[in-house]
Amino acid sequence: MGEIVNLRRARKQRDRREQEKTAQTNRVAHGRSKSERELTAAQKRLENARFDGHRREIDAEDQA
Repeated sequence: MGEIVNLRRARKQRDRREQEKTAQTNRVAHGRSKSERELTAAQKRLENARFDGHRREIDAEDQA
């Protein structure tokens, strides 16, 4: 005969494992030092500035 399983405990264990996985991904994504966050923000600003610098302006005469 199979092992008797308490469904409430099994659900709680499953939920804890899922929460731990989520916490681990959050630690990787958000667990950075202040200097690392500032470096990433500065790189994003530079990329956006370069992207905007390549943007073409469309005049009303060009659309006609």
